[in-house]
Amino acid sequence: MTSAWYWLASAFEAAHNNMRFMAWNSFLALIPLFLSVWLFRRRRLKSIAWVIGLITFIAFLPNAPYVLTDIIHLVHDIRYGYSIWIIALVLVPQYLLFMFIGFQAYVISLINLGYFLRLRGLGRYLLPTELFIHMLSAVGIYLGRFHRFNSWDILTQPEPLISSLWHTLLAQRPAAIMLITFGVISVLYWLLKQVTLALAMYLKVSRQAKSEILMLGGD
Repeated sequence: MTSAWYWLASAFEAAHNNMRFMAWNSFLALIPLFLSVWLFRRRRLKSIAWVIGLITFIAFLPNAPYVLTDIIHLVHDIRYGYSIWIIALVLVPQYLLFMFIGFQAYVISLINLGYFLRLRGLGRYLLPTELFIHMLSAVGIYLGRFHRFNSWDILTQPEPLISSLWHTLLAQRPAAIMLITFGVISVLYWLLKQVTLALAMYLKVSRQAKSEILMLGGD
């Protein structure tokens, strides 16, 4: 019994130690998702507020796929010396859920952007736009992970940010890291996008079927 309580206490400690940064990074990842609903699912546009919202959306969007890089914290947790059971049953599921929430926010945000483009007859630009955003996100992730810049540093530290960006783009090693990041984001985005759209279609068909059954029942 004592060993069970010790295991539970250790498991709670392991999970609790990650909650602060996971909660904060999840909050940052959800900001572009909420903005995408407001920006791309409305019909009334062409306002200064909309333009400001779009700039904010682009600035905060890299925070969503950025959660994938937090896997380094899992490596640190494993090295800390937790038992294999805590790692397998607590930490790994916790990290997978955390990364899924963040990256799914990225996927849905771009799906909303695609809806916006297709609604205005610009669907042919969707793929180039997605690839361009993946590239921007890869750059943003590198600046955030290795140079510790945040989205709001565009306003608070514009000169250091621009200087770091310039030197980063010219250096060979950062360019290689960003290229790999771009590839990972592109592949994961495509996979999750297909699953998300398929699930959305399934739910839509199910609702339509239930509505038709209810209408037939009423007749």
